[in-house]
Parts: sequence; C-alpha cells; structure tokens
Amino acid sequence: MQRLDLKGVFWIILVILCLSFPLSAEAGKYAIILQAGKKSSEGPARALHAFLYSKELKEKGHEVVLIFDGAGTTWVEELSDPESSSKLKPHYDAVRRTGIVQIICDYCAVAYDVKGQLVERELPLDGSYEGHPSIAEWADNGYQLLVL
Repeated sequence: MQRLDLKGVFWIILVILCLSFPLSAEAGKYAIILQAGKKSSEGPARALHAFLYSKELKEKGHEVVLIFDGAGTTWVEELSDPESSSKLKPHYDAVRRTGIVQIICDYCAVAYDVKGQLVERELPLDGSYEGHPSIAEWADNGYQLLVL
C-alpha cells in the first residue's frame, strides 16, 4: 500500500478550492442615467458621481452606458465644450477616454435648448421611444438602471 504524499494532496485540495470559488464577481451591465441639472444645489454632486460610478464600473470590467436625460443634457453640453472651465470637465473627459457609451435624450436636448451645440459636436442623440431614449431596451438587455 502506498503512502499518501501530503504535499500532493495539499495541491489537489488547493486547485479544487480555487476552481470552486471564483476570485472575482461576474461583470455586470449598468445604465447610469444622469437627470440632475446644473441649477439644483445637488446637481454638480450627482453629475460627479455619475462620472465616478461609470468610470469605476468600466475599469472593473463591467459594461456601462451613460445616459444624459432631462436637465442632465445641460451637463453634456457644457462639458463636451473644449473651452469649458468646469471643475467637472476632467471627470467627464476621463469617462470619455474609457470608451463608455454616451446617449443623450433628443427630446430633452431640445427642451433644454442644447441640441444645436450637441449636434455640432456630433454627440449621439437618441429619441427611439417617443423622443426619449428607450430605457426598456437597456433593461431588456440585462442592464441595471441607476438614476442620479
């Protein structure tokens, strides 16, 4: 009868444990919707957090789409301006560098009088559901919706 090699048994158990417990969570899908505008007192904080959440999730391997809706369309208009001096501009630019998909509500861009500037900058306007982006499309594709 052969004697068990404790070192070999240890390695077998270690491999089984590693395969049983993944080291990281499965990547998710997130649609972050920025509705807060520049005029409210909490608007800048909500915009900043939309950018931070988007960037962090993308860096961790999650699929992310950033939707500018309602008064949030005024942020994308201001921050997409190369001459913008906003304190949030570096955060917005960092999000753009990650390749996060941006979607801007066509209807709201008109309502907040920023559509002309956004069209000039060739930013993606979406009016696929009654003039607004289709939220159901993202939900149907497994995206969790986060509204700020």
